[in-house]
Amino acid sequence: MRRILAAAVAVVLAAAGCGSEPEPATSPRGWVAPPADGRFDYQLGGAYPPAAGVRIVDRDRAADAPADAYGICYVNAFQTQPGENGWWQAEHPDLVLTRQDPDWPGEHLLDISTPAKRAALGEIVGGWFEGCAAKGFRAVEPDNLDSYTRSGGQLSAEHAVAYARILVSKAHESGLAAGQKNAADFDGRSLGFDFAVTEECAVYDECGAYLDRYGDQVYEVEYTDNGIDAYRRACRDHGARISVILRDREVVPQGEAGYHYESC
Repeated sequence: MRRILAAAVAVVLAAAGCGSEPEPATSPRGWVAPPADGRFDYQLGGAYPPAAGVRIVDRDRAADAPADAYGICYVNAFQTQPGENGWWQAEHPDLVLTRQDPDWPGEHLLDISTPAKRAALGEIVGGWFEGCAAKGFRAVEPDNLDSYTRSGGQLSAEHAVAYARILVSKAHESGLAAGQKNAADFDGRSLGFDFAVTEECAVYDECGAYLDRYGDQVYEVEYTDNGIDAYRRACRDHGARISVILRDREVVPQGEAGYHYESC
């Protein structure tokens, strides 16, 4: 779970003029947020047919969009994927920091420290968003909004806010809704995000922050390696309001060893 300092973020958002609720965004391509309180499945480890009743499926951008559900396209927008490091070093070495995410070895942080670099990264990641839309996904989940906290001081909350705004704009231009992922202390609504995907918010007591901002358009994932208590508490506290699921940490496809999925 990514952690950030609430006070620092509050200062950044206030300085950026983000303290008030923005007017609802509009788009000529008409993005639509996921169904409120729709049953959710998180399939980042591999695609499989969703269970009966699942209305929203989140898959990696390399996968196909679900045929019979609202598809959210996972994009690692603030860091590299380990298998793509060679491409980044060959094509865009100036856009990648040497520092790796200590929690995810092999993932290098993208360098969002200047307007020019943020614009260049926005074009690259925006192209991935277009690819998601072409596959039939309805939304994107740009991961690692809080990666600046693991940059050793090379990146700041201001950088993350500015880059997040670019990503939301790129998503909307592609006709996709944009989901906040991580950084519970960011007011994602003020940055233009349309919904939230949250991991382990019951474990870290962050669910209320997302619910306050997004209402019933929050999609919560808890993990089995934390035990069952947090999941049960989430189900009891707000499972009637939003989709809460329990998954194995590796989110492996159905049929593989370790697979676990349940919903309250």
